[in-house]
Amino acid sequence: MRGALPDYPWDAMAPYAAEAARHPDGAVNLSVGSPVDPSPAGVREALAAATDAHAYPATAGTPHLREAISEWFLRRRGVRVAPAAVLPTVGSKELVALLPFLLGIGAGEAVVFPRIAYPSYAMGAALVGAEALASDDPAEWPAHTRLVWVNSPSNPDGRVRDAEWLRAAVTRARELGAVIAGDECYAEFGWDAPWDTTQIPSILDPAVVGDDHTDVLSVYSLSKQSNLAGYRAAFLAGDPELVERLLTVRKHAGLMLPAPVQAAMIAALRDETHVAAQRDRYRARRAVLRPALEAAGFRIEGSEAGLYLWATRGVDAWESVASFAQLGIVVGPGHFYGDHSPQHVRLALTASDADIAAAARRIGGSTEAG
Repeated sequence: MRGALPDYPWDAMAPYAAEAARHPDGAVNLSVGSPVDPSPAGVREALAAATDAHAYPATAGTPHLREAISEWFLRRRGVRVAPAAVLPTVGSKELVALLPFLLGIGAGEAVVFPRIAYPSYAMGAALVGAEALASDDPAEWPAHTRLVWVNSPSNPDGRVRDAEWLRAAVTRARELGAVIAGDECYAEFGWDAPWDTTQIPSILDPAVVGDDHTDVLSVYSLSKQSNLAGYRAAFLAGDPELVERLLTVRKHAGLMLPAPVQAAMIAALRDETHVAAQRDRYRARRAVLRPALEAAGFRIEGSEAGLYLWATRGVDAWESVASFAQLGIVVGPGHFYGDHSPQHVRLALTASDADIAAAARRIGGSTEAG
């Protein structure tokens, strides 16, 4: 590890969580995007059927899993990738934090990520001693950039990058000789026009890269769309040569997905019914929480896709966090997502229907009392 790492940011939330817990009806935690709905029955059955996992699993994934990932990319993302150009990962956060290491990036080189972003991109740079640069403008990316992260739909602010922007980003990354990776794990959840009816573009979309995937990766997770956060089930796809390089390093590091989880992933990838049902749940929760926030004077920015509402009322985020805690609601401060969102808070839709309804009532009640 190259130098001391910062404190884990969520530890700073302890006093606000304690305040929220004192609410007579208990706390409603909207600060963390951890699914609360059941994992699909068919996926659990596939996991159980594969528990006689006496042999080491393949780091590359089984042929059936790689085929399922390849088929899914074509069906759901409009992208053609060969089974040999995909790779399962132990969740997507692991990959985000480790990709600079896996690529051999180090001191004197830069990792670029969005201005408003969850902390793991910067942490990946810190782990290898590289420069961490938050920038949304490809023209600003310096000559020593070796990895660019794009997050669309983004966490925390739910913004979507269209094909034109992605194309410009890929062009600039290639000019710099950098790898560009699209973190796309919220792509099934588009809410506002045009993304409520139009497929959210992948960085591997033909409209972005044509049929040339050189130095381009797409990263996806089943944590959100399939409620598999506890399975640590994710994957990447893209440049075949780059995938092969990553596979070699991951073999040496022992980064392999358990065989039962690989079987569960196949079941999840081949069933779209549960994804549609989960999308409807989140849409309904959003329709309850958003108007309550707006009536209370919060402005919702971005949030056209993904599992969060990115809200501000023009005051320091910690002031808003404290106000929500007094209502028994825990939210995430914008300070956790970089230096460019000091007045925003993030509210997750990954809470039960009852908790979302309770939060909306409390927010509405505070408005009436005011």
